[in-house]
Amino acid sequence: MTRYLFIYHSTPPTEPQSAEDMQAEMAAWGNWISAGMEAGWMIEPGNPLEHAGKVVGADGVITDGPFAESKELIGGYSFVQADTLDAAASLTAGCPVLTSGGRVEVRPVVEFEAN
Repeated sequence: MTRYLFIYHSTPPTEPQSAEDMQAEMAAWGNWISAGMEAGWMIEPGNPLEHAGKVVGADGVITDGPFAESKELIGGYSFVQADTLDAAASLTAGCPVLTSGGRVEVRPVVEFEAN
């Protein structure tokens, strides 16, 4: 099996979420992650990421980021395992970020052997 990284992309909400909506969203994430862990395809649930950040360029310039231009946020990440990239992509079904107009980027992890 190959390891894959799920990167959860979303756009910032235009209005603050109610406490009830936030609870419902967190419950949906918890349920989806628990189901993946129990099924064995999610191997590291990862963590949510703060919205604030900085981007450091090769020239040493530091800018606010990470996605100030696109207004897109990376909300978090997870590591999963699957036989193929297509199989890994199919595991995103039911991901809560998809129900709110977001997307999941699925990337194979290159495994380097230690010398």
